[in-house]
Amino acid sequence: MTLTARDLLYGIQAELAPHEDDNRMVPLISVGKAPRAVFAAIAAEEQRIISSDWRSFHAMAARADDPNVRAFLDALPPGEQQALALLDALVAAAGPDQGMEPPRAGCQAYPAYVAWLALNAEPSAATAGIYANVAAFGRYCRVVADSMRTNYKFDDPACAFFDFFAADSPGYEQRALAAIQAGIDTDRLNPNDAHLYARLFQNYELMFWNTLADEFAG
Repeated sequence: MTLTARDLLYGIQAELAPHEDDNRMVPLISVGKAPRAVFAAIAAEEQRIISSDWRSFHAMAARADDPNVRAFLDALPPGEQQALALLDALVAAAGPDQGMEPPRAGCQAYPAYVAWLALNAEPSAATAGIYANVAAFGRYCRVVADSMRTNYKFDDPACAFFDFFAADSPGYEQRALAAIQAGIDTDRLNPNDAHLYARLFQNYELMFWNTLADEFAG
């Protein structure tokens, strides 16, 4: 039976699903038990992450030979640039990061991994790893944005960064599937690599949130 992009993604997401609740920070935010200072820390860390990922996605797209893969990856940097601009309101509302260790290694491991992928991974396999984690990240952002309004009384501009990633992006799934299928059809995509990249994406994403939980949960 020929592997399809959708089959591959379903298999990867089934593998990731049992660990999506390993995030210890978002549940605290969801019920208002995290201190308000955590939002200043998130904003400061995300400013560094977004700037790094913007460059990494450009580099990854430049290595992609297939037009479908390049189309998916080329669409990522403009979104990162928009998200970076949205952080300004959160920084203004939350104030400066007063953490003991800015930047936090456990938070910045994520963009370091994305930079590694940009230089070393087959772009279509990296696409599978990126897209397989999108739904979980969107759910995290949706929960955070809702709680910011109800439990922390942030206004809409301060929540806009999380609203942006919580919203559906038109055509995003279709571009991802086309890119992944192109990698399968040309035998450039190794399914084992796609699973590995997706699992590590999840691990580093959870490390970001749980690093903050270790600092702010007490």
